[in-house]
Amino acid sequence: MITIVAKTVVIESEIETFINLANELITESKKEAGCREYNLYQDTENKNVLTFIEKWEDEEAIKLHNESAHFTSIVPKLGEMQVKDTEVNLYKQL
Repeated sequence: MITIVAKTVVIESEIETFINLANELITESKKEAGCREYNLYQDTENKNVLTFIEKWEDEEAIKLHNESAHFTSIVPKLGEMQVKDTEVNLYKQL
């Protein structure tokens, strides 16, 4: 199992739009084989900080996800609403 933590700082005026698009991405991603969890969280101290936390069966599932139509169409739009690039970390459980 691999956990992805993708932390994003969103332009304040774009938060609602970002969340709506993110929810579309989440809905479609949860339908994928290998997806165990896919959620969006908002920082309790800074509403501009939004973080995806995802759990995938393996690297192949992540590869297929990154190539999916919903990922390749939605993620670039999300990128346009960010203050800076998303910080993405992959973790394996020990």
